[in-house]
Amino acid sequence: MSDFQIYLTIGIFAVVILAIAFDLMDMALAALLGVGAMIVTGILEDKDFLEVPATAGGAIALLFGGMVVAHVLEKSGVFERLGTPFLRLTGGSGKRFLLMLVLTVAVVCAFLPNATTVILLAPIIIRVAKALDVGFVGPLVITAIVSNAAGLLTLVGDPATFIVGSAIGMTFTQYLRQVSLGGVLAVLVIVPFLPRLLPEVWNARRALTGADSGPRITRPWVAALALCILTFMVLMFLFGDALPVRIVPPSVAILAAALALLVVYGARVESVDDALRAVDWKTLFFLGAILCLMQGFTKTGLLQGLSLKLFGWFGTDFTLVALAILAGVGILSSVLANIPVVAASVVMTKGYLVAAEAVPELALSGGFTDWPPAVLPVFVAMMFAGTLGGNATMIGASANIVSVGICAREGERVSFVRFLRYGLPITVAQLVVGALYVLALVWLAH
Repeated sequence: MSDFQIYLTIGIFAVVILAIAFDLMDMALAALLGVGAMIVTGILEDKDFLEVPATAGGAIALLFGGMVVAHVLEKSGVFERLGTPFLRLTGGSGKRFLLMLVLTVAVVCAFLPNATTVILLAPIIIRVAKALDVGFVGPLVITAIVSNAAGLLTLVGDPATFIVGSAIGMTFTQYLRQVSLGGVLAVLVIVPFLPRLLPEVWNARRALTGADSGPRITRPWVAALALCILTFMVLMFLFGDALPVRIVPPSVAILAAALALLVVYGARVESVDDALRAVDWKTLFFLGAILCLMQGFTKTGLLQGLSLKLFGWFGTDFTLVALAILAGVGILSSVLANIPVVAASVVMTKGYLVAAEAVPELALSGGFTDWPPAVLPVFVAMMFAGTLGGNATMIGASANIVSVGICAREGERVSFVRFLRYGLPITVAQLVVGALYVLALVWLAH
Protein backbone atom coordinates (compact mmCIF):
# COMPACT_ATOMS: atom_id res chain seq x y z
CA MET A 1 0.00 0.00 0.00
CA SER A 2 1.40 3.38 -1.03
CA ASP A 3 1.85 6.31 1.35
CA PHE A 4 -0.98 8.11 -0.45
CA GLN A 5 -3.35 5.17 0.21
CA ILE A 6 -2.33 5.10 3.87
CA TYR A 7 -3.19 8.79 4.28
CA LEU A 8 -6.37 8.26 2.28
CA THR A 9 -7.42 5.38 4.54
CA ILE A 10 -6.95 7.52 7.64
CA GLY A 11 -8.84 10.36 5.95
CA ILE A 12 -11.80 8.14 5.01
CA PHE A 13 -11.94 6.86 8.57
CA ALA A 14 -11.95 10.39 9.95
CA VAL A 15 -14.68 11.58 7.57
CA VAL A 16 -16.95 8.63 8.43
CA ILE A 17 -16.56 9.16 12.19
CA LEU A 18 -17.09 12.93 11.96
CA ALA A 19 -20.17 12.44 9.77
CA ILE A 20 -21.66 10.18 12.43
CA ALA A 21 -20.56 12.31 15.39
CA PHE A 22 -22.11 15.50 13.98
CA ASP A 23 -25.25 13.73 12.71
CA LEU A 24 -24.52 14.73 9.11
CA MET A 25 -26.00 11.48 7.81
CA ASP A 26 -27.28 8.09 8.90
CA MET A 27 -24.46 6.12 10.55
CA ALA A 28 -25.01 2.97 8.46
CA LEU A 29 -24.98 5.01 5.25
CA ALA A 30 -21.81 6.84 6.32
CA ALA A 31 -20.03 3.55 7.03
CA LEU A 32 -21.15 1.99 3.73
CA LEU A 33 -20.04 5.07 1.79
CA GLY A 34 -16.67 4.79 3.53
CA VAL A 35 -16.37 1.16 2.40
CA GLY A 36 -17.33 2.22 -1.12
CA ALA A 37 -14.62 4.89 -1.11
CA MET A 38 -12.02 2.32 -0.07
CA ILE A 39 -13.15 -0.02 -2.85
CA VAL A 40 -12.98 2.67 -5.55
CA THR A 41 -9.52 3.81 -4.44
CA GLY A 42 -8.18 0.25 -4.40
CA ILE A 43 -7.61 0.12 -0.65
CA LEU A 44 -10.01 -2.80 -0.21
CA GLU A 45 -9.81 -5.80 -2.56
CA ASP A 46 -11.94 -8.93 -2.94
CA LYS A 47 -9.77 -11.02 -0.63
CA ASP A 48 -10.05 -8.44 2.14
CA PHE A 49 -13.77 -9.05 2.49
CA LEU A 50 -13.09 -12.77 3.03
CA GLU A 51 -10.87 -11.96 6.01
CA VAL A 52 -13.53 -9.95 7.88
CA PRO A 53 -15.60 -13.00 9.00
CA ALA A 54 -12.41 -14.67 10.25
CA THR A 55 -11.73 -11.83 12.69
CA ALA A 56 -15.18 -10.96 13.98
CA GLY A 57 -17.67 -13.31 12.33
CA GLY A 58 -18.28 -15.01 15.67
CA ALA A 59 -19.34 -11.75 17.29
CA ILE A 60 -21.77 -10.99 14.44
CA ALA A 61 -23.17 -14.54 14.72
CA LEU A 62 -23.75 -14.01 18.46
CA LEU A 63 -25.66 -10.82 17.75
CA PHE A 64 -27.74 -12.33 14.95
CA GLY A 65 -28.67 -15.45 16.90
CA GLY A 66 -29.51 -13.42 19.98
CA MET A 67 -31.74 -11.08 17.98
CA VAL A 68 -33.73 -13.96 16.50
CA VAL A 69 -34.25 -15.62 19.89
CA ALA A 70 -35.18 -12.26 21.41
CA HIS A 71 -37.80 -11.69 18.70
CA VAL A 72 -39.42 -15.07 19.29
CA LEU A 73 -39.49 -14.43 23.04
CA GLU A 74 -41.06 -11.05 22.34
CA LYS A 75 -43.74 -12.63 20.13
CA SER A 76 -44.53 -15.12 22.90
CA GLY A 77 -45.50 -12.22 25.17
CA VAL A 78 -43.44 -13.51 28.11
CA PHE A 79 -41.41 -10.36 28.71
CA GLU A 80 -44.36 -8.01 28.20
CA ARG A 81 -46.24 -10.07 30.77
CA LEU A 82 -43.34 -9.62 33.19
CA GLY A 83 -43.68 -5.85 32.83
CA THR A 84 -46.61 -5.74 35.25
CA PRO A 85 -44.90 -7.35 38.27
CA PHE A 86 -41.81 -5.26 37.47
CA LEU A 87 -43.94 -2.11 37.57
CA ARG A 88 -45.62 -3.14 40.83
CA LEU A 89 -42.27 -3.88 42.45
CA THR A 90 -41.15 -0.32 41.75
CA GLY A 91 -43.97 0.90 44.02
CA GLY A 92 -44.15 4.04 41.90
CA SER A 93 -40.59 5.00 42.90
CA GLY A 94 -38.21 6.17 40.18
CA LYS A 95 -35.25 5.36 42.43
CA ARG A 96 -36.41 1.77 42.86
CA PHE A 97 -37.12 1.55 39.13
CA LEU A 98 -33.53 2.47 38.21
CA LEU A 99 -31.98 0.15 40.79
CA MET A 100 -34.19 -2.72 39.63
CA LEU A 101 -33.26 -1.89 36.04
CA VAL A 102 -29.54 -2.22 36.83
CA LEU A 103 -30.05 -5.53 38.65
CA THR A 104 -32.34 -7.03 36.00
CA VAL A 105 -30.16 -6.04 33.05
CA ALA A 106 -27.04 -7.35 34.79
CA VAL A 107 -28.62 -10.75 35.49
CA VAL A 108 -30.00 -11.19 31.96
CA CYS A 109 -26.82 -9.95 30.29
CA ALA A 110 -24.72 -12.43 32.22
CA PHE A 111 -26.15 -15.11 29.94
CA LEU A 112 -27.21 -13.32 26.76
CA PRO A 113 -25.36 -10.87 24.48
CA ASN A 114 -25.87 -7.23 25.47
CA ALA A 115 -27.78 -6.16 22.37
CA THR A 116 -30.19 -9.08 22.85
CA THR A 117 -30.75 -8.00 26.45
CA VAL A 118 -31.67 -4.48 25.36
CA ILE A 119 -34.15 -5.83 22.79
CA LEU A 120 -35.80 -8.12 25.35
CA LEU A 121 -36.10 -5.60 28.16
CA ALA A 122 -36.90 -2.46 26.16
CA PRO A 123 -40.70 -3.01 26.16
CA ILE A 124 -40.67 -3.36 29.96
CA ILE A 125 -38.46 -0.28 30.44
CA ILE A 126 -40.63 1.85 28.17
CA ARG A 127 -43.87 0.69 29.80
CA VAL A 128 -42.64 1.40 33.33
CA ALA A 129 -41.21 4.81 32.34
CA LYS A 130 -44.56 5.83 30.85
CA ALA A 131 -46.40 4.59 33.95
CA LEU A 132 -44.12 6.74 36.11
CA ASP A 133 -44.64 9.67 33.72
CA VAL A 134 -40.93 10.09 33.01
CA GLY A 135 -38.97 10.01 29.76
CA PHE A 136 -37.82 6.60 28.58
CA VAL A 137 -34.70 7.76 26.70
CA GLY A 138 -32.51 8.04 29.82
CA PRO A 139 -33.51 4.63 31.22
CA LEU A 140 -32.99 2.98 27.80
CA VAL A 141 -29.54 4.55 27.42
CA ILE A 142 -28.66 3.39 30.94
CA THR A 143 -29.97 -0.06 29.99
CA ALA A 144 -27.45 -0.18 27.14
CA ILE A 145 -24.62 1.07 29.36
CA VAL A 146 -25.43 -1.47 32.09
CA SER A 147 -25.66 -4.25 29.52
CA ASN A 148 -22.20 -3.37 28.21
CA ALA A 149 -20.73 -3.39 31.72
CA ALA A 150 -22.57 -6.61 32.57
CA GLY A 151 -21.14 -8.02 29.35
CA LEU A 152 -17.95 -8.48 31.37
CA LEU A 153 -19.69 -10.93 33.71
CA THR A 154 -19.37 -13.83 31.26
CA LEU A 155 -17.56 -14.63 28.05
CA VAL A 156 -20.71 -14.27 25.91
CA GLY A 157 -22.08 -11.08 27.46
CA ASP A 158 -20.40 -8.73 24.98
CA PRO A 159 -19.15 -9.50 21.43
CA ALA A 160 -15.97 -7.46 22.00
CA THR A 161 -15.14 -9.50 25.10
CA PHE A 162 -15.82 -12.71 23.21
CA ILE A 163 -13.41 -11.71 20.44
CA VAL A 164 -10.54 -11.33 22.93
CA GLY A 165 -11.42 -14.47 24.88
CA SER A 166 -11.72 -16.64 21.79
CA ALA A 167 -8.49 -15.20 20.35
CA ILE A 168 -6.51 -16.54 23.32
CA GLY A 169 -8.49 -19.77 23.77
CA MET A 170 -10.12 -18.75 27.07
CA THR A 171 -13.00 -21.02 28.08
CA PHE A 172 -16.26 -19.94 29.69
CA THR A 173 -15.22 -21.21 33.13
CA GLN A 174 -11.71 -19.72 32.93
CA TYR A 175 -13.30 -16.39 32.17
CA LEU A 176 -15.55 -16.67 35.24
CA ARG A 177 -12.50 -17.16 37.47
CA GLN A 178 -10.35 -14.39 36.03
CA VAL A 179 -12.58 -11.60 34.72
CA SER A 180 -16.14 -11.82 36.07
CA LEU A 181 -15.45 -10.01 39.35
CA GLY A 182 -14.30 -7.04 37.32
CA GLY A 183 -17.67 -7.08 35.56
CA VAL A 184 -19.44 -6.89 38.92
CA LEU A 185 -17.39 -3.82 39.86
CA ALA A 186 -18.07 -2.19 36.49
CA VAL A 187 -21.82 -2.55 37.04
CA LEU A 188 -21.68 -1.22 40.61
CA VAL A 189 -19.83 1.90 39.44
CA ILE A 190 -22.94 2.97 37.52
CA VAL A 191 -25.21 3.22 40.58
CA PRO A 192 -23.78 6.45 42.11
CA PHE A 193 -24.24 8.21 38.75
CA LEU A 194 -27.97 7.48 38.49
CA PRO A 195 -29.28 10.36 40.70
CA ARG A 196 -26.93 12.80 38.95
CA LEU A 197 -27.58 11.78 35.35
CA LEU A 198 -31.30 11.01 35.68
CA PRO A 199 -32.55 13.21 38.54
CA GLU A 200 -36.07 13.49 37.11
CA VAL A 201 -36.39 9.69 37.08
CA TRP A 202 -34.57 9.10 40.38
CA ASN A 203 -36.79 11.56 42.26
CA ALA A 204 -40.07 10.51 40.62
CA ARG A 205 -42.90 9.31 42.86
CA ARG A 206 -46.19 8.18 41.39
CA ALA A 207 -49.23 6.43 42.80
CA LEU A 208 -49.81 3.25 40.82
CA THR A 209 -53.56 2.94 40.73
CA GLY A 210 -55.29 0.21 38.78
CA ALA A 211 -52.21 -1.22 37.06
CA ASP A 212 -53.50 -3.87 34.69
CA SER A 213 -52.14 -7.39 34.54
CA GLY A 214 -50.54 -6.79 31.17
CA PRO A 215 -51.14 -8.60 27.88
CA ARG A 216 -52.33 -12.17 28.15
CA ILE A 217 -50.11 -14.93 26.78
CA THR A 218 -52.28 -16.23 23.95
CA ARG A 219 -49.94 -19.06 22.93
CA PRO A 220 -48.62 -20.65 26.15
CA TRP A 221 -46.96 -23.51 24.27
CA VAL A 222 -45.02 -21.06 22.13
CA ALA A 223 -43.97 -19.21 25.27
CA ALA A 224 -42.90 -22.50 26.90
CA LEU A 225 -40.87 -23.56 23.86
CA ALA A 226 -39.27 -20.11 23.58
CA LEU A 227 -38.19 -20.28 27.23
CA CYS A 228 -36.84 -23.81 26.65
CA ILE A 229 -34.75 -22.51 23.76
CA LEU A 230 -33.45 -19.68 25.95
CA THR A 231 -32.56 -22.20 28.68
CA PHE A 232 -30.87 -24.43 26.10
CA MET A 233 -28.89 -21.44 24.84
CA VAL A 234 -27.66 -20.54 28.32
CA LEU A 235 -26.72 -24.14 29.17
CA MET A 236 -24.82 -24.54 25.92
CA PHE A 237 -22.94 -21.32 26.58
CA LEU A 238 -21.90 -22.83 29.91
CA PHE A 239 -21.12 -26.41 28.88
CA GLY A 240 -20.78 -26.43 25.07
CA ASP A 241 -16.99 -26.37 25.31
CA ALA A 242 -16.99 -29.61 27.31
CA LEU A 243 -19.10 -31.67 24.88
CA PRO A 244 -17.48 -34.42 22.75
CA VAL A 245 -18.31 -32.26 19.73
CA ARG A 246 -17.24 -28.83 20.93
CA ILE A 247 -19.89 -26.16 20.28
CA VAL A 248 -18.61 -22.61 20.74
CA PRO A 249 -20.91 -19.66 21.65
CA PRO A 250 -21.43 -18.32 18.07
CA SER A 251 -22.49 -21.80 16.96
CA VAL A 252 -24.82 -22.00 19.96
CA ALA A 253 -26.42 -18.70 18.95
CA ILE A 254 -27.00 -19.88 15.37
CA LEU A 255 -28.40 -23.21 16.58
CA ALA A 256 -30.76 -21.43 19.00
CA ALA A 257 -31.87 -19.08 16.21
CA ALA A 258 -32.67 -22.06 13.98
CA LEU A 259 -34.74 -23.68 16.75
CA ALA A 260 -36.54 -20.39 17.43
CA LEU A 261 -37.44 -20.02 13.76
CA LEU A 262 -38.64 -23.65 13.76
CA VAL A 263 -41.01 -22.80 16.62
CA VAL A 264 -42.29 -19.75 14.73
CA TYR A 265 -42.80 -21.83 11.60
CA GLY A 266 -44.35 -24.86 13.32
CA ALA A 267 -46.74 -22.83 15.51
CA ARG A 268 -47.61 -20.51 12.58
CA VAL A 269 -47.04 -17.46 14.79
CA GLU A 270 -45.76 -15.61 11.73
CA SER A 271 -43.84 -16.42 8.60
CA VAL A 272 -40.11 -17.01 8.74
CA ASP A 273 -39.74 -14.03 6.40
CA ASP A 274 -41.45 -11.77 8.92
CA ALA A 275 -39.33 -13.15 11.76
CA LEU A 276 -36.13 -12.42 9.85
CA ARG A 277 -37.35 -8.94 8.92
CA ALA A 278 -37.55 -8.22 12.65
CA VAL A 279 -33.78 -8.67 12.98
CA ASP A 280 -31.97 -5.35 13.38
CA TRP A 281 -30.16 -5.66 10.07
CA LYS A 282 -29.14 -2.01 10.14
CA THR A 283 -27.00 -2.61 13.22
CA LEU A 284 -25.46 -5.73 11.70
CA PHE A 285 -24.73 -3.93 8.40
CA PHE A 286 -23.21 -1.00 10.28
CA LEU A 287 -20.90 -3.30 12.25
CA GLY A 288 -20.00 -5.21 9.09
CA ALA A 289 -19.16 -1.98 7.27
CA ILE A 290 -17.04 -0.72 10.17
CA LEU A 291 -15.22 -4.07 10.21
CA CYS A 292 -14.46 -3.63 6.51
CA LEU A 293 -13.14 -0.14 7.18
CA MET A 294 -10.99 -1.61 9.93
CA GLN A 295 -9.68 -4.21 7.49
CA GLY A 296 -8.51 -1.38 5.26
CA PHE A 297 -6.85 0.24 8.26
CA THR A 298 -5.10 -3.06 9.08
CA LYS A 299 -3.64 -3.17 5.55
CA THR A 300 -1.85 0.13 6.12
CA GLY A 301 0.64 -1.68 8.36
CA LEU A 302 0.05 0.83 11.15
CA LEU A 303 -0.97 -1.96 13.53
CA GLN A 304 2.29 -3.81 12.95
CA GLY A 305 4.12 -0.55 13.45
CA LEU A 306 2.27 0.01 16.73
CA SER A 307 3.31 -3.46 17.87
CA LEU A 308 6.95 -2.52 17.47
CA LYS A 309 6.32 0.91 19.00
CA LEU A 310 4.83 -0.72 22.10
CA PHE A 311 7.95 -2.84 22.47
CA GLY A 312 10.17 0.19 21.92
CA TRP A 313 8.30 2.27 24.51
CA PHE A 314 7.66 -0.30 27.23
CA GLY A 315 9.94 -3.24 26.55
CA THR A 316 8.70 -6.21 28.56
CA ASP A 317 6.91 -4.17 31.23
CA PHE A 318 3.54 -5.85 30.71
CA THR A 319 1.89 -3.77 33.43
CA LEU A 320 2.53 -0.52 31.59
CA VAL A 321 1.47 -2.14 28.31
CA ALA A 322 -1.80 -3.30 29.90
CA LEU A 323 -2.55 0.21 31.19
CA ALA A 324 -1.61 1.77 27.84
CA ILE A 325 -3.95 -0.62 26.01
CA LEU A 326 -6.69 0.07 28.54
CA ALA A 327 -6.45 3.80 27.81
CA GLY A 328 -5.82 3.61 24.07
CA VAL A 329 -8.38 0.96 23.16
CA GLY A 330 -10.87 2.55 25.58
CA ILE A 331 -10.64 5.89 23.75
CA LEU A 332 -10.81 4.30 20.29
CA SER A 333 -13.79 2.14 21.29
CA SER A 334 -15.68 5.28 22.24
CA VAL A 335 -15.39 6.85 18.78
CA LEU A 336 -15.39 3.64 16.72
CA ALA A 337 -17.52 0.54 17.17
CA ASN A 338 -15.72 -1.53 19.81
CA ILE A 339 -15.91 -4.82 17.87
CA PRO A 340 -13.53 -3.82 15.02
CA VAL A 341 -11.29 -1.88 17.40
CA VAL A 342 -10.85 -4.93 19.62
CA ALA A 343 -10.34 -7.22 16.61
CA ALA A 344 -7.50 -4.98 15.40
CA SER A 345 -6.07 -4.62 18.92
CA VAL A 346 -5.79 -8.38 19.30
CA VAL A 347 -3.60 -8.49 16.18
CA MET A 348 -1.47 -5.60 17.46
CA THR A 349 -1.05 -7.08 20.94
CA LYS A 350 -0.08 -10.51 19.68
CA GLY A 351 2.52 -8.85 17.45
CA TYR A 352 3.91 -6.96 20.45
CA LEU A 353 4.16 -10.12 22.58
CA VAL A 354 6.02 -11.90 19.79
CA ALA A 355 8.40 -8.92 19.44
CA ALA A 356 8.92 -9.00 23.23
CA GLU A 357 9.69 -12.75 22.95
CA ALA A 358 7.02 -13.48 25.56
CA VAL A 359 5.43 -15.99 23.19
CA PRO A 360 6.64 -17.76 20.03
CA GLU A 361 5.66 -16.60 16.57
CA LEU A 362 3.16 -19.46 16.55
CA ALA A 363 0.99 -17.25 18.82
CA LEU A 364 0.04 -15.16 15.78
CA SER A 365 -2.07 -18.09 14.58
CA GLY A 366 -5.59 -18.62 15.82
CA GLY A 367 -5.11 -21.87 17.70
CA PHE A 368 -2.40 -20.85 20.19
CA THR A 369 -3.48 -21.17 23.83
CA ASP A 370 -0.24 -21.50 25.83
CA TRP A 371 -0.16 -17.93 27.13
CA PRO A 372 2.12 -17.17 30.11
CA PRO A 373 0.20 -15.94 33.20
CA ALA A 374 2.16 -12.67 33.11
CA VAL A 375 0.60 -11.61 29.79
CA LEU A 376 -3.04 -12.42 30.61
CA PRO A 377 -3.64 -9.03 32.34
CA VAL A 378 -2.80 -7.40 29.00
CA PHE A 379 -5.71 -9.20 27.33
CA VAL A 380 -8.01 -8.59 30.29
CA ALA A 381 -7.20 -4.87 30.00
CA MET A 382 -8.23 -5.07 26.35
CA MET A 383 -11.55 -6.66 27.35
CA PHE A 384 -12.23 -3.85 29.81
CA ALA A 385 -11.16 -1.20 27.34
CA GLY A 386 -13.29 -2.45 24.46
CA THR A 387 -16.39 -3.27 26.48
CA LEU A 388 -16.40 -0.24 28.79
CA GLY A 389 -14.90 2.25 26.34
CA GLY A 390 -17.84 1.52 24.06
CA ASN A 391 -20.16 3.01 26.70
CA ALA A 392 -19.14 6.57 25.93
CA THR A 393 -20.94 7.14 22.62
CA MET A 394 -23.97 5.90 20.70
CA ILE A 395 -21.77 4.09 18.15
CA GLY A 396 -19.34 2.58 20.65
CA ALA A 397 -21.19 -0.72 21.17
CA SER A 398 -23.91 -2.73 19.46
CA ALA A 399 -26.21 -2.38 22.49
CA ASN A 400 -25.93 1.42 22.22
CA ILE A 401 -26.89 1.35 18.55
CA VAL A 402 -29.86 -0.92 19.30
CA SER A 403 -31.10 1.28 22.16
CA VAL A 404 -30.88 4.42 20.02
CA GLY A 405 -32.78 2.62 17.25
CA ILE A 406 -35.54 1.62 19.69
CA CYS A 407 -35.83 5.22 20.91
CA ALA A 408 -36.16 6.39 17.30
CA ARG A 409 -38.93 3.88 16.62
CA GLU A 410 -40.74 5.19 19.70
CA GLY A 411 -40.51 8.77 18.39
CA GLU A 412 -37.50 10.00 20.38
CA ARG A 413 -34.32 10.78 18.45
CA VAL A 414 -31.10 10.47 20.44
CA SER A 415 -28.22 12.61 19.18
CA PHE A 416 -24.53 11.82 19.53
CA VAL A 417 -24.10 14.58 22.15
CA ARG A 418 -27.18 13.52 24.13
CA PHE A 419 -25.85 9.97 24.50
CA LEU A 420 -22.40 11.32 25.35
CA ARG A 421 -23.79 13.18 28.37
CA TYR A 422 -24.82 9.88 29.90
CA GLY A 423 -22.00 7.67 28.66
CA LEU A 424 -18.80 9.71 29.06
CA PRO A 425 -18.70 10.23 32.87
CA ILE A 426 -19.65 6.60 33.52
CA THR A 427 -17.03 5.37 31.05
CA VAL A 428 -14.22 7.37 32.67
CA ALA A 429 -15.10 5.99 36.12
CA GLN A 430 -15.39 2.44 34.81
CA LEU A 431 -12.03 2.56 33.06
CA VAL A 432 -10.41 3.77 36.30
CA VAL A 433 -11.94 0.79 38.12
CA GLY A 434 -10.80 -1.44 35.26
CA ALA A 435 -7.24 -0.17 35.65
CA LEU A 436 -7.29 -0.99 39.37
CA TYR A 437 -8.62 -4.48 38.60
CA VAL A 438 -5.86 -5.08 36.04
CA LEU A 439 -3.25 -3.94 38.55
CA ALA A 440 -4.70 -6.43 41.05
CA LEU A 441 -4.39 -9.21 38.44
CA VAL A 442 -0.75 -8.23 37.83
CA TRP A 443 -0.05 -8.37 41.56
CA LEU A 444 -1.70 -11.80 41.85
CA ALA A 445 0.28 -13.07 38.84
CA HIS A 446 3.48 -12.28 40.71
